[in-house]
Amino acid sequence: MATLAVLRPVKLGSQGLEVSKQGLGCMGMSAFYGPPKPDQEMIDLIHYAVDNGITLLDTADVYGPHINEVLVGKAIKGIRNKVQLATKFGIGYENGNRFIRGDPEYVRAACEGSLKRLDVDYIDLYYAHRVDVKVPIEITVGEMKKLVEEGKVKFIGLSEVSASDIRRAHAVHPLTAVQIEWSLWERDVEEDIISTCRELGIGIVAYSPLGRGFFTGKAVVEELPDGDFRKSVPKFHPENLEKNKILYERLSLIAA
Repeated sequence: MATLAVLRPVKLGSQGLEVSKQGLGCMGMSAFYGPPKPDQEMIDLIHYAVDNGITLLDTADVYGPHINEVLVGKAIKGIRNKVQLATKFGIGYENGNRFIRGDPEYVRAACEGSLKRLDVDYIDLYYAHRVDVKVPIEITVGEMKKLVEEGKVKFIGLSEVSASDIRRAHAVHPLTAVQIEWSLWERDVEEDIISTCRELGIGIVAYSPLGRGFFTGKAVVEELPDGDFRKSVPKFHPENLEKNKILYERLSLIAA
């Protein structure tokens, strides 16, 4: 487990939300990184994380779809007051095809669905998972603002978004967090996203900070199971992986 310094409570953004500095992303328990893992093992894992100081749990309705929210909901029974729950809406599948929606009707229906699956009265941090280019961001965030006013959501955020959209959204209702992929091999966000968030007092939540497993120092990325979406990521293609492993070895020397 991480040190106590890493897990100490920190302010996420400037709207009042406090979370452990390190969070637990729950996606891989149910989706995208091979087949779903056994429920009880994952519940035990979540309990272990919370017992050791992690309070921010991250999920989304599309993980599964839906089954990860159900899993997390089961895991936080009896410890709801110890965690800050983050989930997301906006990505879905219909007849095998992916869609992105941010219209008010969908936002509200998605929130109600997440509340039911998680079996909670409110969501601490509710993200728009992706921006629906067919709907002005002001309209999407306007409905999220209503959810806050109704007490169904405490704080709101955006995931994978441009600096311009961050500013437009923040003008409608203050954003607490922006979630982005940020690691040693994903640094484009340093060009304008990070500075925009810092300027506006918006917290930054990095996902895949260990390069989707690459920086863990394990062979997990070399023998990916069937159904693992990382097989489609160029960084993990054999010819690129060999080059990246050379860089990793150099990095390990510096770290040591």
